[in-house]
Amino acid sequence: MTIGVLVMAYGTPTTPDDVEAYYTRIRHGRPPTPEQLADLQRRYNAIGGTSPLAQRSADQVAGLAAQLERHSPDGFDVRFGSKYEPPLLETTAEEFRTEGFDTVVGLVLAPHSSSMSTDQYMSRAKEALGDTINFTAIGAWWDFPGFLEIIAQRVNDALSTIPAERRGTAEVIFSAHSLPEKILASGDTYPEQLRESAERAAALAGVERWDIAWQSAGRTPDPWMGPDILHVLRDKSASGVTDVVSCPIGFVSDHLEVLFDIDIEAQGVARDLGLHLVRTTSLNDDPAFMALLANVVLDAVG
Repeated sequence: MTIGVLVMAYGTPTTPDDVEAYYTRIRHGRPPTPEQLADLQRRYNAIGGTSPLAQRSADQVAGLAAQLERHSPDGFDVRFGSKYEPPLLETTAEEFRTEGFDTVVGLVLAPHSSSMSTDQYMSRAKEALGDTINFTAIGAWWDFPGFLEIIAQRVNDALSTIPAERRGTAEVIFSAHSLPEKILASGDTYPEQLRESAERAAALAGVERWDIAWQSAGRTPDPWMGPDILHVLRDKSASGVTDVVSCPIGFVSDHLEVLFDIDIEAQGVARDLGLHLVRTTSLNDDPAFMALLANVVLDAVG
């Protein structure tokens, strides 16, 4: 029996002409204002016109499929579905249902879980699959054996680029995507997951000076979780920090929130403050990461 694996991610417009439709889907059918659209297009233009997320996600799906194929030839059928850009996750889920799959595993390409992000992927997938399919939803996997070791190695690689005489005044900032503060009222553990994953990654890396920050908050009237990484950078500079290693631990590939929000926006603030900022390399389809994701799936199916 072949097991379906529905790999899910946020999605991104594939061409500049797709940006408005994509933004409208994010806004649940409400078109963006001309100013909102121009701002998003400006950010995409700053990283080359479009985000590489679509290709990165495709590479990750292919890498995961290859790893699972090595373990169990013909045992898994790995497909991609997006939250906001075709192929939508419902479309892929319906393919599994139509083709008669008995079992489907859901995996979101995000290590931490929350009610407003990964849980929404899973509920949408479950509804599209229907009641006749055995659906296994994989929750947070940041604490799966091996993941934080990969992160720690990247932190150490970034630290090694800082001159030895300045490492005593260097600090690591772990960050993840902010979410509206209203999730806290329901006891969502997302903030605790970030804190614990950062603490354990820092310990594995042998790092004593570290902190957490939130980034990429949405442009809505609702308050979003903070402190924002840009404010944290200003605080670090004021406290005597000379160098910062930015580790966006909540993201697993290069995309807008990394290439613009960290590499351009945060880097610009750091430069103005006289801080030297270096970012950890993204996981993308690194073979060690692909092997880990395969183990996450294999563990879920027993």
